[in-house]
Amino acid sequence: MTVPFHLGVRAHDFKQCPLPQLIDKLKEHGFPAIQLALHKSFPESVTELGALSPGTAAYYGDAFRQAGIKIAVLGCYVNIIDADPAKRDQALSDFNTHLRLARDFGASLVGTETGSVGQGYTPDNFTEEAFERVVESVSAMVAEAERFGVTVGIEAGVNHPLYTAQLARRLLDTVPSNNLQIILDAANLMTPENYLQQEQIVAEALELLGDRIAVLHLKDFTVKNGTIDIVPAGQGMLNFAPLLRYMKYKRPHIQGLLESTPEEHLQASAQFLRNMYNEV
Repeated sequence: MTVPFHLGVRAHDFKQCPLPQLIDKLKEHGFPAIQLALHKSFPESVTELGALSPGTAAYYGDAFRQAGIKIAVLGCYVNIIDADPAKRDQALSDFNTHLRLARDFGASLVGTETGSVGQGYTPDNFTEEAFERVVESVSAMVAEAERFGVTVGIEAGVNHPLYTAQLARRLLDTVPSNNLQIILDAANLMTPENYLQQEQIVAEALELLGDRIAVLHLKDFTVKNGTIDIVPAGQGMLNFAPLLRYMKYKRPHIQGLLESTPEEHLQASAQFLRNMYNEV
């Protein structure tokens, strides 16, 4: 018996619409799971990230639960290594609010990237100091997650201090808690310099991170004018077969979430991945 393919989507890749309409769209596309960044999908309900209440969480959590849709990742993408200590403290406070309310949403994983020590791209992200700042912030986040019985999901990315799978593994080893897991996005590990070695990079990421991967993000990339250009799954150069084999045979029932896929491309990208999943 073939293990079913659990393919979901970021809720904010749909155009902003009322909650009942979003739920109808998710059902229409056959997405049983979402990543929910409430402030992106329903900004009217989020005056500030830290202002979320148990009532807000229960309202959205109950609606998705009744519709049979799982919140696989509660998205709280904040800059946990901001060079401004006050801004960094606020980011951690906002993330901790999501950790405390995750169960009211019906979620067990709260996800973020590390952010940047400066604005946008900066080589300062690739220093030992930047990595140590990640460790400091993530340690505090994980301690809070342990109190509430939920999990921190950290996503690696090439312009951040966690720019390789090796560094993500180092973070797991440095913060020894099962309440810390990785959100793996293979396209986030690609650069104009390394994309031709994608097979080795993906294999190494799956080997190093193994069963500490909680969720996979599924998007594609091309190289245009010497830079990485993110495109919907099936429209670029990423070989999804190793990722789908991992999902099917190594980690049955793990959830994959389409990312950076505009609404008009969701059906084609989902079908592309479902077809490949059946073939691998």
